[in-house]
Amino acid sequence: MLDDITELRTFVRIVGAGSLSAAGREMGLALSVVSKRLAMLERRTDMRLIARSTRHLALTEEGQALYDRAQRILAEVDEAEIVLTHGRVEPQGVLRVSAPVALGRAHVSPVCRDLVRAHPKVSVDLTLTDRLVELIDEGMDVVVRIGAPKDSGLVMRKLVDNHRIVVGAPDYLERRGTPMAPAELEDHDCLQYRGVGTRWRLVGPTGEVAEIRAASRLRSDNGEVAHDWALAGCGLILKSWVDVEPDLRARRLVQVLPEWRSDPAPVCALFPTGRQLPTRVRLFLDAMVDRLSRFGGGQPGSEP
Repeated sequence: MLDDITELRTFVRIVGAGSLSAAGREMGLALSVVSKRLAMLERRTDMRLIARSTRHLALTEEGQALYDRAQRILAEVDEAEIVLTHGRVEPQGVLRVSAPVALGRAHVSPVCRDLVRAHPKVSVDLTLTDRLVELIDEGMDVVVRIGAPKDSGLVMRKLVDNHRIVVGAPDYLERRGTPMAPAELEDHDCLQYRGVGTRWRLVGPTGEVAEIRAASRLRSDNGEVAHDWALAGCGLILKSWVDVEPDLRARRLVQVLPEWRSDPAPVCALFPTGRQLPTRVRLFLDAMVDRLSRFGGGQPGSEP
């Protein structure tokens, strides 16, 4: 379908530059040439990829899907050319990664460790923080977050599907009993932390929605503190599956109401727009997908 890869390169450059004219200036091409290449790509794919107006340029849903894939495709092509002309490309340099604390300790840290072991010329600078990191300003190669950003101006790759689930320690459930319906959560101690407020929204197996008033005597601005309280048997917590998966596996925590979960909150990687990702970044992203899929693939309670 894509006979001319220059059309794909031009499309990616248009999105990165923000307009056809800006892409033309960057590529040293006339606006008419850029416009013709985009038109040919849309005709060849039989899809409208970019919605144009006098003020701004916006990707259609199909355009966004192609853009995400095109960046990886072009990076592979560029690297293949390097391999042919210069031999095998050895990943090297400093990989700067940011991730939330719980997700970082459970999953990102092991991936970074294994990456350094496998590639002697790679080093990693891992920053764990629950605040929103400014990727460009803080010099990060990639930021891993839970939940897709609405409009970050960055490239996003979903690493795994994810939901928040209700969990509690076995001794707490022995003392207080196990809720059998969402409404029964209102009779329990529900631990609160920043990002999960006093009302818990849960979606059932057939799409029904339950809004729960989560009463608590223990509240924190830190999710790890609330997680520790849950492990200590202080109450129930609504937490991302990827955060509590190790505790579920070790039976330190037990899932409550297994058919009920939050709205989707996928684990995503954000990185700058550009023609090519460094090899070390692509290796990291692929390793994250592999690890998270092996640890249940986003399905609470699954075995690897």
